[in-house]
Amino acid sequence: MKLFDIEYKEIIISESQRGLLFKDKQFARVLMPGVHKMLDYMNRYQVQVFEVLKTLQEGVSKEVIYLAELHTGAFAAHLQAWETAENEIGLVYQNNVLKDIKAPALRGAYWKTQHEIRVEKIDIGEDFAVDKKLAALLSNCKDDLLKLAAANAIASATVPERHVGFMEVDGVAVATLATGAHVWWKFNRKIAVTLLDCRLQNMEVNGQEILTRDRVSLRVNLSATWQIKQAEVVKAELADARDFLYRELQLALRAVVSTQTLDELLVDKNSLNQQVQAIVANKAAEYGIEVKSVGARDIVLPGEMKAILTQVVEAQKVAEANLIRRHEETQATRSLHNTAKVMEGNPVLLRLKELEILEKISGRISTLNVYGGLDGVMNDMVRLTDRSAK
Repeated sequence: MKLFDIEYKEIIISESQRGLLFKDKQFARVLMPGVHKMLDYMNRYQVQVFEVLKTLQEGVSKEVIYLAELHTGAFAAHLQAWETAENEIGLVYQNNVLKDIKAPALRGAYWKTQHEIRVEKIDIGEDFAVDKKLAALLSNCKDDLLKLAAANAIASATVPERHVGFMEVDGVAVATLATGAHVWWKFNRKIAVTLLDCRLQNMEVNGQEILTRDRVSLRVNLSATWQIKQAEVVKAELADARDFLYRELQLALRAVVSTQTLDELLVDKNSLNQQVQAIVANKAAEYGIEVKSVGARDIVLPGEMKAILTQVVEAQKVAEANLIRRHEETQATRSLHNTAKVMEGNPVLLRLKELEILEKISGRISTLNVYGGLDGVMNDMVRLTDRSAK
């Protein structure tokens, strides 16, 4: 209804809203849920309506906060203001349940609703470790808002068994970490954690092309087991313990192989292992590393050298076989000679030997014809007839 430029206005604020009433563009008051009626002369009244259900997620706009600072009394019953100092964080609780984390040096406000909101502030200037109970809550939270806030607010590290952790803050080493989980507030600082594995470890040095003393090119594959014994020394002196040890094994292997011939290497690989380990172990011990063992897994020759070596080995085996054969023939001849000497002076033994031979021969034939008696068999003629040939 309009009469002489006077308009009757009806403003409805729902249960999930709050309204700010302005008269002549000046803040007048906060409108609570309900129906608000007023006579508006020359359209002097305006209303801004705000949703309050998502106050935790969205907070309150800067314009509203500014008005609240100018009109403290009018907003006291409607806004929950908060502010964090340079070294403070704010834990936001709704109905005593943690919902959000506010960074240092921030300010804001929430609309007051039927759900109580409070902000608990924690000084992280000196002690920035997160309480274990709170750390467990933040690490396993399901609420999306809190999960996102925790990801931006905390830094964490887990030190496994048989490991040592070293913590640096803004590039300065500040602590050695024990086994377990560690969580810190990362606002205003850069936190880095280095883990060193103190268990027994294995390293493979593959395909090192090296020249022997007699100028033969070969490739050696090496294995080593090692363990960090002084983690503090390793952390202070070495940028990468594994890279350091790998390089030292390469250098030691080259140094040892270059002083030996191919035959020496192939005859005694254990000597190569011992020499390499002795060189590397002394150097590694200076940096807190113990080299437990070193072993050459393979010594690989180039194709042409492998063929030559195969021929050499084959010739050696043939020579060995011939030597054994000659030795056996000599032994057989010597045995016959000894037997002949024994029979030479013993006619009866000779006769028994002849009969033994005759027995062996007769066992292989079907018919035996004897002429002139046994003396004829032994001295004249023996005719053997195979019955199957008849």
